[in-house]
Amino acid sequence: MNMILIFLLSYVVVSKVTSYDNIASGKPAQQLYSYSSSKWGADKAVDGLKSDCSAAGGQCTISGLRKETARWWVDLGGVLSIRHITIYYRTDNLAWDSNNGYTARFLGLSVYISNTTNKDGGVLCFKDTMFTRATIPNPINITCPRHGRYVIYYNERLQGVTYPPDYSMSAHNELCEFEVYGCSTPGIYGENCDIPCPQNCQERHCDIVNGTCLGCIPGYKGSFCNQPCDNKKYGLGCKQICGNCSDGIQCNHVNGSCPNGCDVGGRGDKCDEECPYGWHGKNCATQCNPNCRGCNRFNGRCESGCLPGWKGTFCEKECDGRLYGENCTQHCGQCHNLEQCHHINGTCLNSCDRGYRGGKCTEECPEGRYGYNCQEICNINCGVPERCDRVTGQCQNGCQTGWKNHKCDSKCDGKTFGLSCSQPCGICLGNEQCHHVNGTCTKGCDRGYEGSNCTEECDKGWFGYNCVERCAISCDMRCDSVTGECISLIGHSSDCGASSQLHPALYGLVAGFGLSVVLNIYFIVRYLRDKKQLSKNQPKTKEQLSTKGDVPNTGIYDNTEDNEHSATIYNNREDAGGYQELGELSQQSHYDQLK
Repeated sequence: MNMILIFLLSYVVVSKVTSYDNIASGKPAQQLYSYSSSKWGADKAVDGLKSDCSAAGGQCTISGLRKETARWWVDLGGVLSIRHITIYYRTDNLAWDSNNGYTARFLGLSVYISNTTNKDGGVLCFKDTMFTRATIPNPINITCPRHGRYVIYYNERLQGVTYPPDYSMSAHNELCEFEVYGCSTPGIYGENCDIPCPQNCQERHCDIVNGTCLGCIPGYKGSFCNQPCDNKKYGLGCKQICGNCSDGIQCNHVNGSCPNGCDVGGRGDKCDEECPYGWHGKNCATQCNPNCRGCNRFNGRCESGCLPGWKGTFCEKECDGRLYGENCTQHCGQCHNLEQCHHINGTCLNSCDRGYRGGKCTEECPEGRYGYNCQEICNINCGVPERCDRVTGQCQNGCQTGWKNHKCDSKCDGKTFGLSCSQPCGICLGNEQCHHVNGTCTKGCDRGYEGSNCTEECDKGWFGYNCVERCAISCDMRCDSVTGECISLIGHSSDCGASSQLHPALYGLVAGFGLSVVLNIYFIVRYLRDKKQLSKNQPKTKEQLSTKGDVPNTGIYDNTEDNEHSATIYNNREDAGGYQELGELSQQSHYDQLK
């Protein structure tokens, strides 16, 4: 009953497709293994004869025995539209049922359509996985609306593979007729093969029944390939993605080119190429900031960082804030007035600030130097010679004797001298400044003072510059040390050299007093002359000119020669004024060498 139903269904199908051509009839055929190529060759399956399905009839192809695989194929001579395939298997003209031994050889068959003789490169149209010896039809109709040049029959019985119990032990292709129905002319379809396939069908191949394309040419989609690619897709099957076209418009649906050029970040005809290093923007026409380490190809931002010395989103800003170098993280040295250093290498453009030196002004001044670029030398008059503050030049441990100010570059003045200029000068001639180191008065002492520093008042009986003048005898050796005016016993002074009008009654007293004075002068002169002879070549100091004590007044008056000698002594006294003091200061002090 099942066999009758299958036969009737097969008949109905065949009857409906009789208008299609058997495009395999008489075409070249080959098989992998042939039992006898002369009597049962591969061409027997396409010779159009199927009335005798036995080996003796010579109308069937028979493959070799005991093979693991069986393969047969027919060349249609070109890629043609196929509707269905009908296969007539060897029966030896016996009833086709479970008792017929050839049913086991037919089980598990496969049919492929390919454009080459390699089945693996083609399309599987049919694979038997459900028939048994009792249910497999013969002939069998396989609907396969495809395009191809080669139709391949294949079966296998591989070692190590378990097959259903109805399957034969070896693979066979015993085909009495292998019919392929379709249109013999490419690019047409329909029952009468008279309707052209849609023009956008790939190679003008369409379904042989309804004309739907079996594939579209590049740039089109849809059942009849009448819709251009969209949604930024293009090409074969609309599977390729458009590049970055300008303003995001659709690329050419066929070749993917961008009609208005590329949007930011892309280049090339299809705008599918990224901008090369260093370029960005539309059509990659804008160069990145040269200070970038490569920028974002779309917006030009320097996302990979900046070269040393630069900062900012686009690396357009120089380092500032007294920073420089890689990522502006290095600190400038002590540049002049704390100015910004070179933004790349950190060098100071206008030299170094006080206390520093070197190209980057990071080196502190060495000992003995200070100021801008360490160009100045610490003063030798510092408390520790040539040791001072590297910035200000202020001396360490104060100044040497006779010097002042924080750099010890000024001599003591203001009538002071010595260490820290703390000692007051004496009474120098003309009230001048004393020597800044030792306090000596270089031009001698003013009236009323003596000594190297002019700090000693004149001894009793002496007055004037350097105390070299002797008070008048008439003053009883008591006179003002500055002016030489006599000092009276009652505490006031008078000019001992001025004339006075005396009462006539006192003339006698005055005359006697005068004689006493003359005698005193005489003995003084004698005393001085004798002393001079004893000291011989001693310098004429104030002490050598006078004994500075009470001279005995003998009242004896000597001759005129002694008076002349006395006058000579006084003259020498005046000529020798300041002799000792000036002699002592005539040689330059070693302190002057410290200037």
